[in-house]
Amino acid sequence: MAWLILFVAGLCEIAWAVGLKYSAGLTRPGPTAFTAVTLVASMALLGVALRTLPLGSAYAIWTGIGSIGTAIFGMLVLREPATALRLVCIGLIVAGIVGLKIATPGQG
Repeated sequence: MAWLILFVAGLCEIAWAVGLKYSAGLTRPGPTAFTAVTLVASMALLGVALRTLPLGSAYAIWTGIGSIGTAIFGMLVLREPATALRLVCIGLIVAGIVGLKIATPGQG
């Protein structure tokens, strides 16, 4: 269950990063409120997951999910470049997440 909570925390991290983009430097009330709520939810869920998961693995996976999701959102929605190098780097982050999940003692 902790891994599912961590995954949802990572999704919330993507949401607050996207909200931050649309808040125009925290000047638009709606996106700013969305950013604040999803940021708090992301941190709270990470905290719950950390009750049973090791800090190093959980934090790296949480940030990895956020990084991958935000980069993909940028490429698909904001039309940021999807160069081969960017895609390879995203693949490396995915590999790191999978490796940490597999290598986490007693949590695999």
